Amino acid sequence: MNRLSLEVPVARAVGRLARATGRGGGTSLPGKVLLRLDPDAIGRLSDRLSGGSAIISATNGKTTTASLVASILEGAGRRLVHNRAGANMAGGIASTLLTAARRGGGIAGDTGLFEVDEFWLDTVTRQVRPGAVALGNLFRDQLDRYGELETIADRWAALVAELEPATCLVLNADDPLIADLGRERENVTYFGVEDDAMAMPEMQHASDSTHCRRCGAAYRYDAVYLGHLGRYHCPNCGRTRPAPAVRAERIQLHGTSAATFTLATPLGSRSVRLPLPGLYNVYNALAASTLALALGVGLDAVVAGLERAAAAFGRAETVELGKTTLQILLIKNPAGANEILRTLALESDQLDVLAVLNDNIADGRDVSWIWDADFELLATALRRVTCAGTRAAELAVRLKYAGVPESAIAVVPEFSAALDAAVAAAGSARLYALPTYTALLALRAELTARGHVSAYWREAA
Repeated sequence: MNRLSLEVPVARAVGRLARATGRGGGTSLPGKVLLRLDPDAIGRLSDRLSGGSAIISATNGKTTTASLVASILEGAGRRLVHNRAGANMAGGIASTLLTAARRGGGIAGDTGLFEVDEFWLDTVTRQVRPGAVALGNLFRDQLDRYGELETIADRWAALVAELEPATCLVLNADDPLIADLGRERENVTYFGVEDDAMAMPEMQHASDSTHCRRCGAAYRYDAVYLGHLGRYHCPNCGRTRPAPAVRAERIQLHGTSAATFTLATPLGSRSVRLPLPGLYNVYNALAASTLALALGVGLDAVVAGLERAAAAFGRAETVELGKTTLQILLIKNPAGANEILRTLALESDQLDVLAVLNDNIADGRDVSWIWDADFELLATALRRVTCAGTRAAELAVRLKYAGVPESAIAVVPEFSAALDAAVAAAGSARLYALPTYTALLALRAELTARGHVSAYWREAA
């Protein structure tokens, strides 16, 4: 008898019990149980996918990128096995495959699409053996968990060296650490931005990877687009940013609602209206487009998939709360927060904001990163900001130092009360929620309890 035929029902029963008792864990716990019973379960189940698998990882944007790829591939007729709920460690991947497994050894889908946590990328990839791997960026994030960027970069480099030559590698040319991963390999496709109108006047102080890994000299940037992403060259050894085969040109950002750009590819160019805001989402769309093209999807199908995409949970997602429209924008590290703040600054109206700063393990205990986030961009644009979370007071202090008037800042640490206060203050205006990761989960739980959204494990089914 197939070993999995015994293990799969046991793991599924654990998941049903967790959901029935309201304890959560529905997206990861069954997979953790399965992996305890069979450490090779991810590989055994992913081998059943006739169309192979693709893996996506990045510090910022992997959930949105995966959602965009899913929109493209499903529009092209692929039947996906995809961790939509964002459970991206080994347990979450195993749970996703477990959900798709069928009696008799089959699986409900032909193509695996997995976003993977950057620390778990090597472990999961070695089991899945994907046909394509897309790597978007590496930013400073949760240093108390991951250590410095070089730690992750070295792990990723070791993994890339192990990949089969036939594995297609999709890399961000504008991130020096990511670009370096493909310099010694064939079958690499780079993507990047080519639009000087998007360049910032100077490097942000939250920028991370700014030195050449070959010789150690500081890169010189001809254009800086986002954090340390841009067009760069090393004045010492001559290493330069690879030429991207897939590019975003003539970009226009439309506040918190959308972005338009020209998608230039080896198959031709198309205009795209992306229903997601910010330059950071243009980068996500580039990664998704490049991966989809590498998987054999046509350019027209790529554009159609991008234009019909919906926001992933907490990534510019909107929820109607009576007369108030709540837009949720995850912030978790300086580079990502700066892009959210930069996007909000494009809005012409005064802003109502619910900012939630937690310091739980999944957020990172060290919240000093808020001092590297440029809240000064919104100093004069905030009508009211409600600070909540375990470190609400520290966030309020940061906003005061950024120039936000004390009269515009309210500190309400308890989350449910803060949400009520922020919604009441916003009235019929749009309310922007800026939660850290565990605060995002708490917000989803609160909105679920109030009947505004469905439970995340139902969305993952």
